[in-house]
Amino acid sequence: MGHAPYGYLIKNGVAAIDEEKAANIKNLYKYYLAGMALDKAARKAGMNIPHTSAKLLMKNKRYIGDAFYPAIISKDIFDQAEEERQRRAASLGRLNLQKKIRPKVAATSFHWHEVMKHYENPKQQAEYLYSLIESEGTPWEKS
Repeated sequence: MGHAPYGYLIKNGVAAIDEEKAANIKNLYKYYLAGMALDKAARKAGMNIPHTSAKLLMKNKRYIGDAFYPAIISKDIFDQAEEERQRRAASLGRLNLQKKIRPKVAATSFHWHEVMKHYENPKQQAEYLYSLIESEGTPWEKS
């Protein structure tokens, strides 16, 4: 098993709450929901981490508890923070910034170049013949 998330300890194979770090997590949520920016909320909560790390901590569902980890925060607080994060991102125009990635589609059309060489070695001949195969593109390149 890898390392335990911030705020937890593993004792005798069982996850336990690290009270000092758990208090930092609780305060991170508290300060963020009070209107502070992620990095400022993290610093005030006693964590010297950048906003991206604070965001990852706040998106960790283990903090609401699961079969292995005891809850540090309530699901209600977790959901409020996620809603606030989405609200702030929308107000800053930061939603849907991910590029639309086209799925990779195998080429559907091929042609051969003229065979100009013949090798005695079958492996070498096969490599040469395969090198003559050329794709004519994928479906979206034709439109």
